[in-house]
Amino acid sequence: MNGIIYCRVSTDKKAQETSLSRQKEELYQLANRYGFNIVKCIEEQASGYEIEREGIFEMLETFEAGKANCLFIQDETRLGRGNTKIALFHQLAKRKIPIYTVLHNGELELSESDSMVLQIVGIVEEYQRKIHNAKIKRGMKKAIANGYNPSNNLSNRNKAAGREKIEVPIEEIVHLRNKELTFGEIANTLNGLGYQVSKATVHRRYQEYKLIDSNTWNR
Repeated sequence: MNGIIYCRVSTDKKAQETSLSRQKEELYQLANRYGFNIVKCIEEQASGYEIEREGIFEMLETFEAGKANCLFIQDETRLGRGNTKIALFHQLAKRKIPIYTVLHNGELELSESDSMVLQIVGIVEEYQRKIHNAKIKRGMKKAIANGYNPSNNLSNRNKAAGREKIEVPIEEIVHLRNKELTFGEIANTLNGLGYQVSKATVHRRYQEYKLIDSNTWNR
């Protein structure tokens, strides 16, 4: 299995270079003990409360690319502190990335409080997804009740179900707007049809259409 070593110190003082070197040496030893191949060693000097760290982005991108499937850290505070630590634990848990620490001399054992918080975060995320899906269904039902027929969506007729639609159908936006749907409801309806568009994008495209339409009539 391939792993990533992540080392962090909180300041840029010269003395902290020794801490980084020690972390790296101990983590390589731990990885070798468990037979992991280290594909990347990330070192950075930043606050553990800061989520926007280049090293963290590099780590997550490597996991997303499937180039590694395990993380090695000295202890959980090296990954982050406070809410940042919980957020990163959650991201790694979703990707099923095990964490090994020098402190535990093996796989990380979460505290009871951290485990409880992660369970709550997972429940909240699940309900957010349910609410989003419910809004899409609600927007679609309202559109159909107002006379909208999804089968008339000619631009998608020959496309496979679930395929991402790149272009935003301005004719559908105008049609639904004329049915007195809000921009948010239009966005949810189009998302239900496979278009990945936001409320802001729908509003912007509609305003662009109105501007062009107005200029055409004034010629």
